[in-house]
Order: sequence, then structure tokens, then C-alpha cells
Amino acid sequence: MGTLAAAPVLPSKLKQSSLFLYRKGLKRKNLAIVPVARLFGPSIFESSKLKVLFLGVDEEKHPGKLHRAYTLTHSDITSKITLAISQKINNTQLQGWYNRLQRDEVVAEWKKVQGKMSLHVHCHISGGHFLLDLFARLRYFIFCKELPVVLKAFVHGDVNLFNNYPELQEALVWVYFHSNIPEFNKAECWGPVKEAAAPTSGGGGVGGVQVDKMPEPCQEDCSCCFPPLSSIQWPAKLPHENEESFGAQQQQQSFQQHTR
Repeated sequence: MGTLAAAPVLPSKLKQSSLFLYRKGLKRKNLAIVPVARLFGPSIFESSKLKVLFLGVDEEKHPGKLHRAYTLTHSDITSKITLAISQKINNTQLQGWYNRLQRDEVVAEWKKVQGKMSLHVHCHISGGHFLLDLFARLRYFIFCKELPVVLKAFVHGDVNLFNNYPELQEALVWVYFHSNIPEFNKAECWGPVKEAAAPTSGGGGVGGVQVDKMPEPCQEDCSCCFPPLSSIQWPAKLPHENEESFGAQQQQQSFQQHTR
């Protein structure tokens, strides 16, 4: 999320690089506005702005056999997108005051659940400091609008994986929105990768269908589910998750490991 700051004057034409909030009930000339930069710039994927880092992954290995995760961050200064492809979330990429303040990263990982591959994507909506809470609704809207760009970056950056295993284009995308506000703390199914990464005619995100039950791995040791533990470090559980569920245990164990 771009830096929040007051604007002294209203520009004659709104630029695509920013979203604006207006105070309602005031005359137009007296409107006070707060510009909020897009998370990832215009909702069009530009390969020239993408920097890809491969960190210890084998492009020949299927993600159902070797853990594969994506860490994507954006710079408002350079408009560059950095995508790290590794066996676990690249926590080094998420350090620093800028990332801790903006929380505009998107992290994801491949999972095989009962023999079916799926891509699990996580976004931080609010929680951590009051600015995120204040703009939770706007952040949710922006994440939904920009997620097709993010998914397109995953596909473009990991092109050899999708060329070697084209069936992954049919894998379902599960999007987790994490928030301290129940309205925005939820999970959605965005359909197959090839559809979720495609821009819509309206210019916004394809959105998804909110679900009450996520795909759950086998409760016993098996060969049809992988990986056994998630590398996602979100501590918050979604409303439909039971504290005794496998998914909740995964998140809590992972969070404890990353905060020691």
C-alpha cells in the first residue's frame, strides 16, 4: 500500500497510479482527499517490471514433490515487482520498515491435497497498526483488483514450471484474506489458475466465491498430500477454521517457528 498522505489540491484528472477517498457531503471545491497508491500500479501485467529470483528450487521438480512457494513484493518508488521462487516463504524479502508498514506483499505456496494440486495465496488486509485497520475496506478492494496481476506474475516468472507441467494451469486458486476485522477475514476460491490470472473486461479482479470449508489433507500419513506443514506464517485463523483442524495447527506451528 502506498504511503498515506494528505493532498493539498485536487488534480484535474485522476491518475491511474492512485486511488482517492473523498469526504462525502461537502461541496466539490471543499473536498478533502487522501491518495492511496495502488498496491501494484495499473492492473496490467508488465513483464519488464518483474524481477524473478530463484532461491534453491529445481525447475524440473513438480511442486507436489518439492515444496514451492512465491514471495511477491512491490516498490512504490521504482514500480518494480520482485518475485522470489523458493521452497519456503522468503522472509528476508519482507523485512525492513517499508514492508512492515505497507504490508502489500503477497505470498503463496503450492499444495497437493488428497492428490489434487492447488495454489494457496495469502494477503494481509488489516491488523498490526491503525492505518491498516482504517483502510481495511479499500485494501481488500485493491487486493481483489490487483490479484490477477499477481497471479500473472507467478505464471510468467515460473514459466518453465508451467511449461513442464501444463496441468497446473487447471489447479484451483484459494485466496486467504487475513484481517482483524471479521468481514475481511475470509477465504475465497478464484477458480483455475488460467482463469484467475486473466484480466476481466471491467478492469477489476475476477473475485471469488467465499467458502466455509477449505480442502483438508488426510489426517493420517499418506502419499496423496504435500507438503505436511505450511511455510505461511499468518497466525490468524479464518472464521470457519476449528482450532483442532489440521489447517489451524499448520498456521500456528509455522507462526511459532518464524517468531522464535
